[in-house]
Amino acid sequence: MPRLSLSRRLIAIGGVGFLSLWIALIASYYVVNGLSRTASSPPPRQIAAIASLLKGEPPDRWPLLIDAINSPILDASLSGSDAPPDDTTDLWNDAEYGVYREALGDSLLSIRLLKPERRRVHGLRIFRGIVNPVQFRIRLSADRVLVLATKTPFIVNWFGLPAGLGAGLIGTLFGLMALVALHREIRPLTRLAAAVDRIDPTGVPVELPRLKGAAPETRALVNAFERLQGRLHAIVRARLALIGGIQHDVRTFATRLRLRLESIPDEAAREKAAAEINDMIELLDNALLAGRAGVGTLGEELLDLVPLLAADVADRCASGAPVTFVPLPPETALVIGDRLALRRIFANLIDNAVKYGGGAHLVLTVEGAWLQLVIDDPGPGIPPEQRDMILEPFVRLETSRARKTGGAGLGLAVARSLTEAHGGRLQIDQAPGGGARVVVRLPLFQA
Repeated sequence: MPRLSLSRRLIAIGGVGFLSLWIALIASYYVVNGLSRTASSPPPRQIAAIASLLKGEPPDRWPLLIDAINSPILDASLSGSDAPPDDTTDLWNDAEYGVYREALGDSLLSIRLLKPERRRVHGLRIFRGIVNPVQFRIRLSADRVLVLATKTPFIVNWFGLPAGLGAGLIGTLFGLMALVALHREIRPLTRLAAAVDRIDPTGVPVELPRLKGAAPETRALVNAFERLQGRLHAIVRARLALIGGIQHDVRTFATRLRLRLESIPDEAAREKAAAEINDMIELLDNALLAGRAGVGTLGEELLDLVPLLAADVADRCASGAPVTFVPLPPETALVIGDRLALRRIFANLIDNAVKYGGGAHLVLTVEGAWLQLVIDDPGPGIPPEQRDMILEPFVRLETSRARKTGGAGLGLAVARSLTEAHGGRLQIDQAPGGGARVVVRLPLFQA
């Protein structure tokens, strides 16, 4: 069968809402005005009071009183004959109408149903209320009879209920069905929203829910998100390939420049030019590693951090940098990660400590399931309000942007990005001596 679209279902629910309001209004009017019983069985005291009133007045005033008694639910008239019509059903022995015989006594001549009762199934009455007109014949005098007939002032159905109530009941049932259909339509959207929240352009593609039986608009939405996810991953891969290609070409040019540096006679100028080229290559390496970490393409191998850190510390000590290292026993600092990325983390942090703090003191410890590297420097430290900001790209405490006063502001940002790509965390704190402390926490490999 064809499926209703989401807009049609919403329109159906709106229509059901109006039907429900309509049935509520009709039912309220029906109940508040007491029409459920008064229209077919007026109170016995009312009939007795009418008869008593007419008997107490002269006959010449009866027509005027009859006009006053007539109402939308009661038709009063005077008759000169006490013979009931032929097309009626006698209700005299019906127990339900015994109260009228008690209230009117011998004055009540007959109780008749003007139309045959049609609401009985196998002898059982479906509803208690009677909507067929009931006629009461009451003797006023020897030659005058009061005829009272009940009327229903509104359209009723076969069950004796107002026609609007039946329509409202059917509408309410359809409303329940529409609400169930809407809930069935919204529940997959909730699953879709949860899946979309997990989409990461730099990670593994997220499998979106397969919504069987959903509205065409919902299925179109899922397909649109699938295409969007594919485009995002394609853009990220293209950018990474672009960065890798640029890095390769720039490294080629840098190698040529290094060869030409040998022809520069001034040693100071030659060393300065070599330092500029090294800074350029380091900047490209940082960008490439950050891009690889962003798209989740870092390598994974089992590494021991002790020899990696020892090699970095030895290289800097050989160049005269004040760097110390408190290692762990061999094969106790094992992690799963990318060798180049981890060396870039340590190199950036150690170089920053030496450049801005005047030295670096490294301590490697194990805390539960985490491997923790603490790097302290004896410098002035980093103000607390700037510790989070300095971890952002291109942010430096020294704002002159001069190359002689520092780098481009990518070292800490790249270190944090690579640390988080390994499932770890990088934090800046204050060293016991007042300088800066950088803490790197990485998941310890558990055999």
